Amino acid sequence: MARRLKPGQTAELYVVEIATGERRLVYSSNTLLFEAPNWKGDQLIVNGDGSLFQINLTGGELTKLELLGVPEINNDHVVSPDGSTVYVSAEDGHLYAVPIAGGPGRRISNEHGIHHYLHGVSPDGSRLSYIGLETRGGRRITNVYTVPANGGPDVQVTDDEFADDGAEYGPDGEWIYFNSERAATVPGHAQLFRIRGEQTEQLTFDDRVNWFPHPAGSMVAYVSFPPGTLGHPADVDDVRIRLLQADGQICELATVFGGQGTMNVPSWSPDGTSLAYVAYPIS
Repeated sequence: MARRLKPGQTAELYVVEIATGERRLVYSSNTLLFEAPNWKGDQLIVNGDGSLFQINLTGGELTKLELLGVPEINNDHVVSPDGSTVYVSAEDGHLYAVPIAGGPGRRISNEHGIHHYLHGVSPDGSRLSYIGLETRGGRRITNVYTVPANGGPDVQVTDDEFADDGAEYGPDGEWIYFNSERAATVPGHAQLFRIRGEQTEQLTFDDRVNWFPHPAGSMVAYVSFPPGTLGHPADVDDVRIRLLQADGQICELATVFGGQGTMNVPSWSPDGTSLAYVAYPIS
């Protein structure tokens, strides 16, 4: 079931400019809970009520995108580098490709006993990165996978019982960035990592719970939850939009009431100068 706003709650879509820190409210709604913005040129795409919508950066109203033949979707969606296709995760557990200009969607994912959660597309548009969820001995296990964007055999990138999520390609198309509890000493303490073949590197080392890395250039934007958070829940106070810089320094871009839906998917502008995110204040 699609999420709904609580009484007195508003969904607010912002764009923040990295160089100045200036943020701008693009759109707000007290009726539709929308989530997870990504970009297509001078437009933003969000999900809400099981569907996708787009809106101009200058504001205006949301326009619903046609998802012919695609089941209700969740909040995991990415746009192809050429802007012609949006890839989505549907509630039936599969990945679909949909022409943004309109037309029927096509299923990409295979039947291999896992639930697919989409998070990234390679810079050349040839592959998708996703999290595969399966149940082993009553436990929910998540691992990083990739699959050709046109369909084909999956590649399993990680094979362990750590809680992994948010798998997204880096700008070189070789590293895949993700959050994981593989270094945690207490449950839920996710940090950021990246993986290339057999090589894995940890990127953050603090007491906050860090999710959904979005690399661009030499920087990684991500969502940081308060210490002790389990998973990536909605409606959390002191959720921070952070920027990890090449020298390891962390820049605070925004603090919001939110979490789930705030910045789950690739949220950088095409030129790498701005980020989009959603806050969910309650009056």
